Amino acid sequence: MCDDSDQFGRAIYDYHRGERAEPLLQHGGNETREHPIESFYFEPYDPDSARGVFLDSWLSGPLLDIGAGAGRDSLYFQQQFETVAIDVSNYLVETMRERGVTDARTVDMFTLRETFDRDRFESVLVYGTQIGLARSMQGLRRFLGDLAYVTDGGGTVVLHGIDPDRVEPSELLGYRSDPTPGLAYRVIQFEYEGQRDEPLLFRLFSPDRLREAVVGTGWRIAELGGSSDLDDPHYQAALTKS
Repeated sequence: MCDDSDQFGRAIYDYHRGERAEPLLQHGGNETREHPIESFYFEPYDPDSARGVFLDSWLSGPLLDIGAGAGRDSLYFQQQFETVAIDVSNYLVETMRERGVTDARTVDMFTLRETFDRDRFESVLVYGTQIGLARSMQGLRRFLGDLAYVTDGGGTVVLHGIDPDRVEPSELLGYRSDPTPGLAYRVIQFEYEGQRDEPLLFRLFSPDRLREAVVGTGWRIAELGGSSDLDDPHYQAALTKS
């Protein structure tokens, strides 16, 4: 399973197996931070947290968990209904399988139409700011169209994003401003044991820009949630078929 282009996934896999000897580093511009693997990927799902209550209220099965990481959410939801967990990293898919995720697959989130049948799922979870990998408003609309294709008529989606209008630039590693209101960029790069992955470019969309993007995709924003902490720019959005 050696993949020198996926140091991020390898570090999490090594952590899971108790074999990680060095930290996973995250670079953004001239700044470097240690990426907190345990708290981000291995803390148990908490259904009583604000996040858990939000997700439980909008997700049903069959569920597609996109960018499922180490499988925290899939491990919880598969106890309730059919859950398919996908990630582009072979290391993360193997981590999920070893942790007990029953249906974990290596799939690129931008190949949903080629991978799954129309109307295959009732709900989709995209948690981890992966929507930013769409890179543009047009790319986000295409991705939302793909989500509409793989969900049935009563389908729901929960998305997780970062609101650039609430970002403190010095707090978000790799932040890059944009003159357009409600948009920004983030460029980060992971390093593990002296080897670096290719840089990741994220487009940051405010909730208002997300509202703009869903028009014509078959979706509408049914609920927005997020932290009451004004210093926390993260938000989650529940979408339903319009």
